[in-house]
Order: sequence, then C-alpha cells, then structure tokens
Amino acid sequence: MLDNQNQIEGKNPVLEALRGDRDIEKILISKDLDDGRTRQIIAKARNKNILVQRVDKRHLDNIAVSASHQGVIAIVASYNYVDVDDILENASKGDAPPFILILDEITDPHNFGAIIRTAECSGVDGIIIPKHRSVGLTPTVVKASAGAVEHMMIAKVTNIANTIDYIKEKGLWVAGADMEGSVYTKENLDGPIALVIGSEGKGLGRLVKEKCDFLVKIPMEGKIQSLNASVAAAVLMYEIVRQRG
Repeated sequence: MLDNQNQIEGKNPVLEALRGDRDIEKILISKDLDDGRTRQIIAKARNKNILVQRVDKRHLDNIAVSASHQGVIAIVASYNYVDVDDILENASKGDAPPFILILDEITDPHNFGAIIRTAECSGVDGIIIPKHRSVGLTPTVVKASAGAVEHMMIAKVTNIANTIDYIKEKGLWVAGADMEGSVYTKENLDGPIALVIGSEGKGLGRLVKEKCDFLVKIPMEGKIQSLNASVAAAVLMYEIVRQRG
C-alpha cells in the first residue's frame, strides 16, 4: 500500500494532532480499545466535535500504512506546507537567533520522522526539504516523529541551493554536515544558523556543499565511518543548543 498523507496512525500522534490545529475529519478506533489514552482521544475529539467511529481491528490493519497503528487512525486533511518566508518570520519572533534545518534528499521516512522529533525538542524554527528525491510528510514519517510534526513548520522548495542563497541574504550562516569539514565542537554555531544534513547514502550534493558557509564533521573513531542521518542531525542540533545555552 502506498503512503497516504491523509491519515495519522498511533495514539500519541493522534493526540498531538488533536492538541494542534490539524483539520481532522474523523477518528477510527478499534472496538476492543478502552485504555486511558484512548479515552483521552475520545474526550478531546468530542470537545472538538470530531466524529469517532468504533471499527473492527481488521479494518484498521487493512488501511494502515505503518505497522503500529495501535488501534487508532485519524483521517485528516492533507498537510499544509509553509513557505520559507513563513519559517523566517516565525524564527524572527523568538528570543533566540533563528535556527533552521535543511534536509538535502532524506528519503528514509523513519529518519525524517526522527529528525523532526529532535528538531522540535531542540528548538528548531522550521525545516526545509526539497520537492523531489525526498520523502514527504507520510503517515510513517508522522508516526516516527511521535507527533512532533504537529508543532513544526515544514517548507518544500524546488531548489535547495537557491534556497541556501536566499537564507544567507536574510542574515543566517549556513553550516553543512560533511566529513570534509572541521570538528563540529570547534566551530562557532551560536548565532542565526541553518544546519544542512545530507542524504543517507550520498551526503550533501556538490552544489549544496559549495553553497554552505562552512562544513562541520562528527569524528568517527570506529570501523564504520558514518552515522545514521537522524543521529548525526541530533548530535549537531544539540551542539547548537549547547553553545546557545
């Protein structure tokens, strides 16, 4: 089954959608569920006049995209991506300098979801992804983000390299994650910054790398000379948090 961007699966992601501003059409819940979080979902849905339907678990298994819907699926309107200017405007309102994440062709939905979750926890103002050769906001991504996607502004752009130029014009420094860079703890990341993370297999594209103001690397001490993209992103995001703290 193809990913359907019109459904959210799992108890926590659905709860976060109810807490946010998502336009939920209805929520499907397995007939045999009667735990605390399920009752919380039902109560919040009723407060928002959202239809709740009790259905057979087999029906949920048939329509689910992820393997762990936990007996709860919300049918929602498609995600509304924002513009880069929306992210910049939002970032300008905060007390801290702007902090933007740019993902260069991340294709694994679990990586993307994990990155969104860490980005939300570390105070990222928004995430920019390319329209092509990149995973979008699929149910698997939403599930992997544990609901963090409901609190994160995400923009889709045609050209990442051109977007980097635009962001630099707006006063942000752009740091790319690449093994040709200097050790990340030795760079000054305390200021208005955009962090660029490359794809799982190829890393940063040549042109994207050239557009970055500087490159940072995470030292590798073992025999495997690369980290999972979401882990590398987490290490670098929290170095920015550390330097700002």
